[in-house]
Amino acid sequence: MTIKFNFNKYSRKFKQPLKTHHGLWEVREGIIIELMDERGKVGWGEIAPLSWFGSETVREAMDFCESLPGIITENLIFSIPMSLPACQFGLESAFTELQGNDKEIPKLENSGLLPTGKAALSGWEDLVNRGYKTLKWKIGVDSIDNELNWLQILASQMSEIQGLSLRLDANGGLNFSEGDRWLDICDRINLGDTSFKIEFLEQPLGVNELEGMLALTKGHLTPIALDESVATLTQINQCYQQGWRGIFVIKPAIVGSPKQLRKLYHSLGIDGVFSSVFETEIGQKASLKLAAELCQSNRAVGFGINHWFVDTD
Repeated sequence: MTIKFNFNKYSRKFKQPLKTHHGLWEVREGIIIELMDERGKVGWGEIAPLSWFGSETVREAMDFCESLPGIITENLIFSIPMSLPACQFGLESAFTELQGNDKEIPKLENSGLLPTGKAALSGWEDLVNRGYKTLKWKIGVDSIDNELNWLQILASQMSEIQGLSLRLDANGGLNFSEGDRWLDICDRINLGDTSFKIEFLEQPLGVNELEGMLALTKGHLTPIALDESVATLTQINQCYQQGWRGIFVIKPAIVGSPKQLRKLYHSLGIDGVFSSVFETEIGQKASLKLAAELCQSNRAVGFGINHWFVDTD
């Protein structure tokens, strides 16, 4: 089977820079992949690198695409090196669509991403009005005292609406003592008499601090989820082998080969939360298909991000 290969780079500007512990992010860049078979059928894919999470850079992905011939084979698609996980995902996803495995995506509950910092206090109601019941707030971007104060205000505000929950994402920006303080407050909120809950604290410590995060899980009721620590297939397996049995945040667009993800996910019995890397609708579609296929829990997927871009509602 011969396949025509085409690609185009894109840039999408955020309405306002996304502030995380990794810094300010103003423009999302990536690559749209087009594969066409002899019949003229087209399969679309997306390469959406996130280099500070451990994937290749956009430049490395472009270099790879530019190195490919205009006609490629199935064997080439499934032999992309693991050092290019976003490229693996993009081309495999396009090939899957090309084969006609284009099942309708079941409707999945989604979580919505709040503005960072104090702006969350006035921004959460808009997301609730859009239908979100699970919200996510990035922390570790202001002083811990300010953020803990804002968390308690948020909890008080959100507890007035039945059934809301909040995810906290530190992006590895806390030390052990700070993680302990956050979890103390989260436990206090979760033991309260309202329906509002903190679902989990995501990646409180750095990628190389798994031992510290394992220790934090033993002293608190609020779960911890790994994110940056499990960005790729290799990291997922390493953390599992080192004893992690908590929540894994899976970002399909940068984790690597969908084929290998299926195999690893089933063999380890992962408690997974599937999440976005601010990809376009093309990458989201492929990611959500994987989420619907693999995730057996009732956890919301983390793809409520389109309102962050200037070209979407």
